[in-house]
Amino acid sequence: MKLMIATAATAMTLAGSAFAESHAGSGDAEAGEREFNKCKSCHMIVADDGTEIVKGGRTGPNLYGIIGRQAGTVEDFRYGDSLVAAGEAGLEWNEETFVAYVQDPKGFLAEYLDDSSARSKMSFRLRSGMEDVYAYLVSVGPEMEDTGS
Repeated sequence: MKLMIATAATAMTLAGSAFAESHAGSGDAEAGEREFNKCKSCHMIVADDGTEIVKGGRTGPNLYGIIGRQAGTVEDFRYGDSLVAAGEAGLEWNEETFVAYVQDPKGFLAEYLDDSSARSKMSFRLRSGMEDVYAYLVSVGPEMEDTGS
């Protein structure tokens, strides 16, 4: 009986690790934690239960659980109209969209919405390490359901 429990626990641990790796993308979470220092002047990471993962600014939304979330939907945060419109048009944060957005927020929204007048409240551009920051956000976020995609 103990062997069955130990085997089941090991299998669950390995499955969880594989799941996290499959959603972490191509980046390095450890490097992303260091790179996130550029982001924390505007963004914090605070879990749903109030646990503060990264103390940061409140100019930008809380980034806890951003991965897989529809853009522009953090409760009680006032987003710009273009980001809300992009979310309503189907924009969800995954590695591809996150990396493209943080490189050039305005350009990304203008292209996504096919509207050259689209604007972003985020003026900062992350020139490198985007994939690492994405992997870091996955690593500190809630476990996501695996939808098989």
